[in-house]
Amino acid sequence: MTAYPRAEMEGMVERWLQANRDAEAAGDWRPMAELYTPDATYGWNYGPETTFMAVGREEIRELALGNEMAGLDGWEYPYEEILIDEAKGQVVGFWRQLATATRPDGSRYEVQGIGGSWFRYGGDHMWSWQRDWFDFGNAAACYLEMMSADVLSDGMKARMETSMKGPQPGYYHPVATAPVGLWDRPA
Repeated sequence: MTAYPRAEMEGMVERWLQANRDAEAAGDWRPMAELYTPDATYGWNYGPETTFMAVGREEIRELALGNEMAGLDGWEYPYEEILIDEAKGQVVGFWRQLATATRPDGSRYEVQGIGGSWFRYGGDHMWSWQRDWFDFGNAAACYLEMMSADVLSDGMKARMETSMKGPQPGYYHPVATAPVGLWDRPA
């Protein structure tokens, strides 16, 4: 692994956080793809049988930041803590998932549990690798609660309808069929 200057890593994290804020405000995460190397991989796991994996900047743009974030306009993903290891060129961030929709008591809908991202820095202010984790059970419970209260956005309803039609691009079942393993990291 390559060591990077601490200031460069901190600068990348600040660029990333600003790109997240901009994406939340616009309701469009696809422009964030420019912060990945052309050959980057981005994935997460959905349980023992299913993995999501986007390979390359364009799949990251269209699948991970496009299809997978569709319907989440108005949601915020504030990073609560970020750990930087400049010697290994890695960053770990812990984030929350907050909807703008509110309950009758005024509280916001939120996916309970801890979400996070593990990044490998590829130099030139770009990530070369990202893996996410989140509590799938709590996410499902939050969406069900929002469905019951009829506060899902039209975009989220459309996304759910699309997912009911069968496997979507980027999903691999069984896990072993993914083009890149969850633990496969660049040299």
